[in-house]
Amino acid sequence: MQRLVIFMTELTILMPCLNEAETLAVCIRKAQAYLDSSGVSGEVVIADNGSTDGSQAIAESLGARVVPVAQRGYGAALGAGIAAAHGRFVIMGDSDDSYDFSRLDPFVAALRGGADLVMGNRFKGGIAKNAMPPLHRYLGNPVLSTIGRVLYRAPVGDFHCGLRGFSRAAILGLKLNTPGMQFASEMVIKATLTGLKVTEVPTTLSPDGRSRPPHLRSWRDGWLHLKLLLTFAPYWLFYTPGLILLWLGTAAFTALMFGPVNLGGLTFDTATLILATALVMTGYQMLCFHALAQLFAVRFGLLPTSPGFERWRGRMSVDNACILGAAFLVASVVAVVGGVVFWGQSGFGPLDASAIVRIAALAVVCASLGVQTITTGFLWGLLGQRLGESAGPKEMQLALGQQGAR
Repeated sequence: MQRLVIFMTELTILMPCLNEAETLAVCIRKAQAYLDSSGVSGEVVIADNGSTDGSQAIAESLGARVVPVAQRGYGAALGAGIAAAHGRFVIMGDSDDSYDFSRLDPFVAALRGGADLVMGNRFKGGIAKNAMPPLHRYLGNPVLSTIGRVLYRAPVGDFHCGLRGFSRAAILGLKLNTPGMQFASEMVIKATLTGLKVTEVPTTLSPDGRSRPPHLRSWRDGWLHLKLLLTFAPYWLFYTPGLILLWLGTAAFTALMFGPVNLGGLTFDTATLILATALVMTGYQMLCFHALAQLFAVRFGLLPTSPGFERWRGRMSVDNACILGAAFLVASVVAVVGGVVFWGQSGFGPLDASAIVRIAALAVVCASLGVQTITTGFLWGLLGQRLGESAGPKEMQLALGQQGAR
């Protein structure tokens, strides 16, 4: 009988809860009223995060199903609630009465139409007076949502709307694991990266009905969201700025290696050469970081792969990295030998600082690029190793211990 009930359940209305006794009942009644009036087969699930104010008893008395979640955090509560849901679709929303659970038709219609993730957009639906702090409404949310759209091309205007619906199977397939408030961003990021169908519908936001402050901490949680947005965007975090720095540094370095450069009455010489050296090494290092970050993310299923990356992965190997790194190191040695010869031609006496700085800069750049290339190659090889299926944690510790003993 339980399997039959689960099979027939189309919608789970999920609410995370931590001491929401003041508003939980009205949220549950609105959700149940929607299910009754719409004819949608569904359930109301409360993912309780350790409430001590009797929230669990309130939910159970109203017929909602309570899922206890020991791990603290907004994301932890929602993750456990999604895993325990019986519905084919899930609509989640805060249990502080800021979202109207009696008006879910647009979400259900979009889900039935094939959408995998349906985001609410409070800026299109309407934000009541005092429902959202000015800092969030005019700075935090617009800025973070814009960053999300630029980095991931996500068709979402309100990245952090707490009212959203989704296919349970599709979201479970994303393997979301962020326990905190940034769970909301992780869902949109991974849904977009994996090619799920994402859309949005207008929704409203009302002042919450609690007498206590919200769990949200503006600057801390804003930083957590921003950090997550950048973490899952190695292309923008490493590749693009690294390529720009390397291009600018190489152009300036090459020009200054042949002597001072005069532009518009300004003379650029050894000081600028030193800056160009730093740009080359920093840019190259960021490109190496991008390659390693991309491999790690694809290897462990954090990001999807791409044809371009697979072609690059097929060419990249420890051997090739060592060959390229060795070429850089040989060039460095040649520059050093050339410098010594140049010094010897002057009888090993005082040298022109401008000339010797150029030779030294070339040697340093080549040596740095050589070491970075070789070490990146070995780390690439390590990250590309197959995970042993038969070696568990104890076997791994034993093996490491034996290596240490040697």
